[in-house]
Amino acid sequence: MNPQFLIALAVGTAATVTDLRTREIPNWIPVAALLAGFAFHLWTLGWRGLGVGFLGALSGFAIFLIFYLLGGMGGGDIKLMTGFGAVLGAGLLLVAAFWTAIAGGVFAAVVVALNHWKKPSSGNPGDSSRASIPYAPVISLGAWIALWSKA
Repeated sequence: MNPQFLIALAVGTAATVTDLRTREIPNWIPVAALLAGFAFHLWTLGWRGLGVGFLGALSGFAIFLIFYLLGGMGGGDIKLMTGFGAVLGAGLLLVAAFWTAIAGGVFAAVVVALNHWKKPSSGNPGDSSRASIPYAPVISLGAWIALWSKA
């Protein structure tokens, strides 16, 4: 396995586990992704690699910002996609965003179907435990598929 995939695997696994457990993505995970992404691109491309990492991070931030502003995802999801952007670079991040959208749609449909058949835990239809889904697993899957398709 190449170092880029190992970074994405470590970041995605840490983000997925913590998001599923706590419904939050701690800041150290996207910061580690940013630093590792910049280091990887600096190592493989020289000083130009910092630009690749920065444009990837900026792309990751911009892609999910609109969904955050519309209330569709949390700040941790944007930070995670920003970190993955630094690891993947802008071009590969677009592929990851495509696969994230596909996987996210499937995941959301499954959650909606399961919630439809499951009895509510409370009489409150706005129960926050059912109002959102953890998105780190889907973001991670999108990044992994993008890297796998590159290989």
